[in-house]
Amino acid sequence: MAIVGNRLGDIGYAIQQHAESGGFSVVREMVGHGLGKDLHEPPEVPNYGRRGKGILLKKGLVICIEPMINLGTKNIKQDKDGWTIRTMDEKPSAHFEFSIAVNHNKPDVLSTFDFIDEILKT
Repeated sequence: MAIVGNRLGDIGYAIQQHAESGGFSVVREMVGHGLGKDLHEPPEVPNYGRRGKGILLKKGLVICIEPMINLGTKNIKQDKDGWTIRTMDEKPSAHFEFSIAVNHNKPDVLSTFDFIDEILKT
């Protein structure tokens, strides 16, 4: 969905539909972000949304898509350490981050996990 002419909501919608169709939930309070001169820049990139809504995606926009997908509830709480985030029901969750550059026809995925695959092969 991260292609020229789509909208930010198209990305969030795709993430949400994929997760929820598998019986999982998507945290709403934690979102991805733009990447540029600073690590965290606008726009915010929600992992849920409505198709056709949000900013128009233009070639060269670089974003981080960061869904937090849960076995249980989408509702979260923060531990007293000020860092750890858990779901309210404390069921397992997974958090991924992919850096992507918007392009024509297909996005350029900038993140790689090839090194993890290499380690797991040994």
